Amino acid sequence: MRAFAGAFEGYDAIVTPSGSCAGCVRHQHAIVASFRQWWARAGAAGDSGPEGIAPQPHSPQEQTHAAPPPLSDDALLQCFVDRVRDYRTTVDVCRSGDLAAYVREALGHAGRVVVPDELGLDLGERVVPDHALTATDLDEIDAVVTRAAVGIAETGTIVLDHGPDQGRRALSLVPDLHVCIVTEDQVVPDVQDALSRLDPTRPMTWISGPSATSDIELERVEGVHGPRTLHVVLVMS
Repeated sequence: MRAFAGAFEGYDAIVTPSGSCAGCVRHQHAIVASFRQWWARAGAAGDSGPEGIAPQPHSPQEQTHAAPPPLSDDALLQCFVDRVRDYRTTVDVCRSGDLAAYVREALGHAGRVVVPDELGLDLGERVVPDHALTATDLDEIDAVVTRAAVGIAETGTIVLDHGPDQGRRALSLVPDLHVCIVTEDQVVPDVQDALSRLDPTRPMTWISGPSATSDIELERVEGVHGPRTLHVVLVMS
């Protein structure tokens, strides 16, 4: 947000759409003005707008940046872990032979856990199979465990394409705790790399941390339209 506001530091006022995003910026930085204020100033000045707000031309050369060097495998995975943790998400790293134990620990005291058909893990008697569970049924489930289709290091985003080991979309949207398994070979550097691995005809869910939103007063609320808690288990071969 500070970077956004800094880009307009030299302007008297800027026009933004009404809504929570503009409101948040206006709340934090006095340089942002509403359209109504901008128009009132323009009318009072008898011209088309306040002085100094005309866009400045930019040379294409000024916008060209060299691509960063590719990360090593270890650095790529560390970047992914760090970015995911930035979203207030717990991340564990384990070997494939220890996966079931790590998932059981991540589930904690969750009593009822829904899993997709081909998760491939034995999690005991608390598992509830997804036999066309309704939204009301899922609301009574404590947690869900899924695998993932891809993980993006640059953004800390996990993408599900809802294959047999991930289940239908509702499974990862309703229960309060989502334990997501990502393997090291699924981690890619950026969004472009992720898109090259994904089938655009499939349903997808892009997850960047637990569900969270905030109002114009910047009060953060978690769990409004998705899991309140996200726990990622990164599996090393």
